[in-house]
Amino acid sequence: MATDYYLAAVLNVIHPRCLLYIILLLCGMPHLVHAQSADTGSFVLMEKQHIRSIHIEGNKRTRRSIILREMSVAEGEKISKLKVPDEMEVNRKRLMNLSLFSEVVVNTVVINDTTIDWHIKVREQWYILPELTLKLADRNFNVWWNEQNHDIRRANLGVAFKHRNFRGNLEELSATVQVGYTQKFGLEYFRPYIDKKQQHGLGASFFFSQNEETFYTTDSNKLKFVKKPGTYIIRHFEMAAQYVHRPGYANRHTIELRYRDFMANDTIVQLNADYYKKAARQLQLMEFTYRYDLNKVDNWNYPLTGLKVVGYAVVRVGVKGFDFQSYVSGEVGYFKRLGRKWLWSEVLRGRLTAPDEQPYTFRYAMGNSSEYLRGYEYYVIDGSQYGLLRSNFKYELLNTAIRNFPIKYLAVIPVRVYPKVFVDVGYAANRFPGNSYLNNRALVGYGVGVDVVSAYDFKLRLEYAWNHLGEKGLFLHVNSE
Repeated sequence: MATDYYLAAVLNVIHPRCLLYIILLLCGMPHLVHAQSADTGSFVLMEKQHIRSIHIEGNKRTRRSIILREMSVAEGEKISKLKVPDEMEVNRKRLMNLSLFSEVVVNTVVINDTTIDWHIKVREQWYILPELTLKLADRNFNVWWNEQNHDIRRANLGVAFKHRNFRGNLEELSATVQVGYTQKFGLEYFRPYIDKKQQHGLGASFFFSQNEETFYTTDSNKLKFVKKPGTYIIRHFEMAAQYVHRPGYANRHTIELRYRDFMANDTIVQLNADYYKKAARQLQLMEFTYRYDLNKVDNWNYPLTGLKVVGYAVVRVGVKGFDFQSYVSGEVGYFKRLGRKWLWSEVLRGRLTAPDEQPYTFRYAMGNSSEYLRGYEYYVIDGSQYGLLRSNFKYELLNTAIRNFPIKYLAVIPVRVYPKVFVDVGYAANRFPGNSYLNNRALVGYGVGVDVVSAYDFKLRLEYAWNHLGEKGLFLHVNSE
């Protein structure tokens, strides 16, 4: 009697429509469940929609299976009706991340209340790229222009024949010939998928380079060079094989085995006996590398939102003139949109090495390649251990595209412009700093700038920066992070 009384009381309190939804849930019909709207108190349909088919248009070279592999939805799958717009945008970004397309458009066609088709239209980029490149041998444009007196002889003229989508399987095949400051020849091949499930890949590479001039030591955080005209004073040969496992969209594991052979002229050894250690002229080693990539950003090459992680574990074992080295290094980037136009990011990079005592040629840290502190572009800060943190606050000033450009594979040219303010902090530990004074101390650089991003992952950074020494200047970087 008491039980019936309490049950009747509960039923009187519950809205009849709510009671209906509870019954539907208990009967196993969640596709008919309604969610209450916060603003009106009404109920909005939350039924699942069945993806009957996925149509792809414009992929003249790229195989359909390659495109479907990147997507978060599949034919025959059911997704919430309210999630369809978000899923469309997620998949558009995923396909753009392949760097195969200049444009991706995702639409849906409603067949009935519970069935839809997806229509994807892609515009393919130019996969075969006979690139004619003019690259500076120096670390950045400012060093070349001001410290090397913009000497054109310090430039490299290269011809690279690259196919970034060989046979439509996302395979990469390239041959590189370079003349100028550095003579170089290289071959590379990578096939991302060798199995039906598209999870395993293989690659191989071969490179040879030689120079008449090279740097041999660091003096007061500046590189010192030596040159013997008509004589190649340093040579480098390497070949590698790699295996890649990609179990899902966001995770990638790479294992690589690389043989490296360095040869230096007596001139270098006489100037710096520690160049390869113990006045050795030759250094041979086997290098085992494990790399992990986590891709949860909207665009890998220029992220605006999401999380990006790259980690390395490397072991080097000497064959000749070298003992042993191991190190771990990594990058963690967090990117967030603070509003419709405002963006914020933090990027942390670093390396830990053991043992600490290594040949000079392996003690590089900040100031080389993309590992630099803004405001310290003129300096090299060597060290076996180092870390740097980059903070950016940006505004999306322009995000548009030039359409109907009269070149087939540049028919759509995206143009994005981001003014910004930034702060960098860094530290490089070096047991053998010599007379360099920027090692083993905290460094801070800050400034303002603008990033310009366009087709084929082109990035231009123009930055005005200050450092803790009171120095300031305008710096130009192309395609560097």
